[in-house]
Amino acid sequence: MPLHKYPPRLWEAMKLQKGIYSRLPQHYLKAMQDTTPQTPVHWKPLGVKYRANPKTGHRERVQDIPIPVYYPPESQHGLWGGEGWIQGYRYANNDKLSARVKKTWKPQLFQKELYSEILDQKCNITVTARTLDLIDAAYGFDFYILKTSKQDLNSKFGMDLKRAMLLRLARKDTELYPEDPAQRGKIYSKYKQFEILAEEAEWVGLTLEEAVEKQRVLEHKDPEPLYKGLVETLVKELAEQKLVEPQIVKKD
Repeated sequence: MPLHKYPPRLWEAMKLQKGIYSRLPQHYLKAMQDTTPQTPVHWKPLGVKYRANPKTGHRERVQDIPIPVYYPPESQHGLWGGEGWIQGYRYANNDKLSARVKKTWKPQLFQKELYSEILDQKCNITVTARTLDLIDAAYGFDFYILKTSKQDLNSKFGMDLKRAMLLRLARKDTELYPEDPAQRGKIYSKYKQFEILAEEAEWVGLTLEEAVEKQRVLEHKDPEPLYKGLVETLVKELAEQKLVEPQIVKKD
């Protein structure tokens, strides 16, 4: 007899179907259930099941096994471009005849000041060399943040930046270049392709805990004073009673 009706691997998905979780916006739930894999960074998948051996020419099976990557908590506060820590082994003293020892390979980190046109703000961010290459490939910092998926950003800080950018684009915030409307219009036009509704932008990048708290605040209503309800009920009853009471006509 199984201990649970449903296997533990389904618990997280089933949790979204009950209680306050089920009342979260559909676009947020859809984003939460997106299982698109992260773009491989530390390994290159061959994309085939079989290939010919370059030496023998015989057809052999390919094992596309991804390299396990550990993302430390500090990676969520910067933009590491999908890089993380890789654990493995190396030969002591670079001698293949010696014993193997554990080794952790870590990406080289830099502190860079990056400028956002949409936010009109400079941010001092921890990045990797790959992040800088991706920003150049995207033709700018804002384009990189807006174009890159949640899985590939793999950064809470990056998703918070994306939410702030999307909200400004959705609301056409006049605080952006307040003394230069022409420049403000130019920026909004440049990133128009990324515009979404403000109601959706507010939820982008929120963790499940943050989203539940936001939904709880939206559903919260201040309790109505008891006397107010009693007074309204009494006034309504008196009005109804007055309508049904027979009118007495006085005779001279």
